[in-house]
Amino acid sequence: MERLTLPAGGAAAVDMYMEYRRIVGEDDGGKLFTPEEYEEYKRKVLPMRLQNRLFVSWRSPTGMDCKLVGPETLCFCTHRYKQHKTDFETIPQQRPISLPCQVTGCPCRAYLYVPLNGMQPIRCRCKHFANQHSAGPGFMCNACSKCSGFHSCFTCACGQPAYAHDTVVETKQERLAQRKPVGQDVPYAAMGGLTGFSSLAEDYMRLDDSGIGAPSGEFLDSPVTAMDHPFLKAFQASSSSSPETLTDVPLYPRLFTSADSANPGACSSVVVGTSSQVSSLRKPEEDDMAFFERRYQERIKMEKAAKQKGKAPLPSTTKPS
Repeated sequence: MERLTLPAGGAAAVDMYMEYRRIVGEDDGGKLFTPEEYEEYKRKVLPMRLQNRLFVSWRSPTGMDCKLVGPETLCFCTHRYKQHKTDFETIPQQRPISLPCQVTGCPCRAYLYVPLNGMQPIRCRCKHFANQHSAGPGFMCNACSKCSGFHSCFTCACGQPAYAHDTVVETKQERLAQRKPVGQDVPYAAMGGLTGFSSLAEDYMRLDDSGIGAPSGEFLDSPVTAMDHPFLKAFQASSSSSPETLTDVPLYPRLFTSADSANPGACSSVVVGTSSQVSSLRKPEEDDMAFFERRYQERIKMEKAAKQKGKAPLPSTTKPS
């Protein structure tokens, strides 16, 4: 295994280069700007970019953003989003907004996202891959003459076919009107729809609002409900000395109490203390066998205690003469 070493100040130089590349993108034509050119570029482009950012997503008919496009996301023309026109001094008025490819000789007139099937492009109904079709208008197949244009029945994880999705280019105001996340204003090139780390996941897998911001104080102070995570429920009673009564389906193994021995048929409610709730959670240092063995021993101990209580002598009765 090779070890990479950097001279003094080398890490800072790498950070500066990565910052430069995120801001400039492909606009330097492969030749680094001089410090003067770089400062002039930032003075000209950054205010425009912060004000006129465009958000790009691949949207299902239900309104779900199944894919949020980022700088490295491929287009139908096989070039990346950062290789398309993404900066505008004035946002175009016509809809949809076209983002043409800026690679020399590419016929692509508008960015069009096409999903991958694993690591390879999806197939058209003519059985040929998407990259075997022309990126020009009509998307005709270059491998056969019977294809009338690219049309794929590939099914997205949302359950809708690929041909039912649309590549949507919209402004910050348009997304806010739909209550969709916009994240923070950033000076980086070709950010597309990325607003947070969870933006890299498909929509149905995102567990937050992908950059909408920190939760409000009202949300953080709201009481724990039946819809919350079991971990929160387990420690909900930590501030109370009395056990809680759960009237719905229990999330933890049933624990016998004195009330159960007095009334064996009372199954409508389960009284579970904080200590027993915590006991049902796996400890960080426990493996599978240790966790199940501990829970088994706890259950055996409770069963023995219940049997001992059940052996108490019954009150004597007098047989009528």
